[in-house]
Amino acid sequence: MINQHEILQTIEMIDQQHLDVRTITMGISLRDCCHSDANTSCTKIYDKICRLAGNLVKTGEQISSEFGIPIVNKRISVTPISMIAESSDAESYVPFAKAMDKAAKEVGVDYIGGFSALVHKGYTVGDRKLINSIPEVLASTDVVCSSVNVGTTRAGINMDAVRDMGLIIRRTAELTNGFGCGKLVIFCNAVEDNPFMAGAFHGVGEPECEINVGVSGPGVVYEALKSCKGQPLDVVAETIKRTAFRITRVGQLVAQEASSRLGVPFGIVDLSLAPTPASVADILQQIGLTSVGAPGTTAALAMLNDAVKKGGVMASSNVGGLSGAFIPVSEDAGMIAAAKAGKLSIEKLEAMTCVCSVGLDMIAVPGDTSAETLSGIIADEAAIGMVNNKTTAVRIIPAIGKTVGDAIDFGGLFGSAPIMPVNTCSPAEMIARGGRIPAPLHSLKN
Repeated sequence: MINQHEILQTIEMIDQQHLDVRTITMGISLRDCCHSDANTSCTKIYDKICRLAGNLVKTGEQISSEFGIPIVNKRISVTPISMIAESSDAESYVPFAKAMDKAAKEVGVDYIGGFSALVHKGYTVGDRKLINSIPEVLASTDVVCSSVNVGTTRAGINMDAVRDMGLIIRRTAELTNGFGCGKLVIFCNAVEDNPFMAGAFHGVGEPECEINVGVSGPGVVYEALKSCKGQPLDVVAETIKRTAFRITRVGQLVAQEASSRLGVPFGIVDLSLAPTPASVADILQQIGLTSVGAPGTTAALAMLNDAVKKGGVMASSNVGGLSGAFIPVSEDAGMIAAAKAGKLSIEKLEAMTCVCSVGLDMIAVPGDTSAETLSGIIADEAAIGMVNNKTTAVRIIPAIGKTVGDAIDFGGLFGSAPIMPVNTCSPAEMIARGGRIPAPLHSLKN
C-alpha cells in the first residue's frame, strides 16, 4: 500500500519537480485479426482496437484528475503488423496502417505503435512487404509509429535489413521532410512490453490485452541531487536509487488503477528518465560535469542508469520495458545546447549508448547523408546492443535541404534538433556485402 508520507512526497514531486506519467499504453493482440482478405483483416483490426481501447483516454483523464498526476500521453501498441498482414492477399500494407490510424483517432490516443517487423535472423514475405510500405505509411498517416528489429544477441545482426533500413530512412525523409523519421525506430534486442513510442509493439509473448505505464521524472532526480553537493559518488547513486523508488511507486499506483478500471491485466511499469521540462543532461551536470559530452559523461550516465533500475525494481515487481535513461537529442534542452556548442558529437553519443537505455535517439543529420552512412550508423549501434546483450536503437533524421549549423523543428513532443555532423568516410562497400554478422560467443548459454 502507498502510505500518507508517500502521498505527500508525490504531491511535492508533481507540483515542484515536474513528475509526470509519460504514458499509459494499452497493448492489444491482433493475432485473431488475420484473414486472407486484406479488407476484412483491416476491418477486424479497427473494430478490435475501438472495442478494447474505447475507454482508455477517458480512464486516463479520470485518474489524472482524481489523483492530480499529469498523464502526458495515452497510447496503443499492437502485435507487429507483418505477422498479421502476412496471411492476407495485400501487396502493400498501407491499408493496415490506415486502419490503425483511423482506430487510434477514433479512441483519441496520441500514438499507436506496432507497424513493425522482427527480421533479426531473416525476412519473411510479409516482413519485406511491411518494410517496403514504411515510407508511404509514415507519409500518409498521422499517429502510426513503426519499428524494425534487425538484430539480437542470440541471432546476430541481419545486415541485409540494416542495408535496407538506410534506404527506407532516406525515402521516408524525402516523403515527409524528415518528420516521418521521428516515428521510425530500428532496434537490436527489441523488448515486447515497451510502452514508449516510437518503438512500442505488443509482443507475441504478451497477453490478449494489458496496460503498461511509462513514468518519467528527471526533475525529481535533479532536485534530489542538490542535497549531494560534494558527496562521494556512491552517495549520489544511493540518492538516485531512492528517488527512482518513489517515482516508480507513482507509476505502480496509476497502472493498478488503470488496470482495475479498464478490466485489463497490469503489465509493467517502465521507469525511463526521459526529458520533460527537466533535462537528463542537467542531471549529469548536477553530478559534476560542466557539460554533457565532457570526459566522464559515459561513467556518470552508467551510474545514473544502474541506480534508476535498482530503485525501480525495489518499488515494483512488475518493472519492465526499457527502464533506464533516454538521451534523445531533440527532446532535451541540455543535449541540444551541448550539440550546438560542439561539445556533444554523434561519436560521444554512441559511447553513451553503451550504458543507457535505447540508443542514438532523435538525432538530426545533414539532408545529403547517404543511405550507406545511415546503415553504417545503424550497424554500429546494433553491434553495441548485440555484444552487450541490451536494447539499442537508432532514430535518426536526415534533414532534407539542411546542413550542419542549421536546425529542424518538429514541434510538440519531438522538439527541435541542431543538425549534427556525420563522419564522411563511406562504409558503402561493407554495407553492400549484406549477409549476417554472427552472434557473439557469449550468446551460447544453453
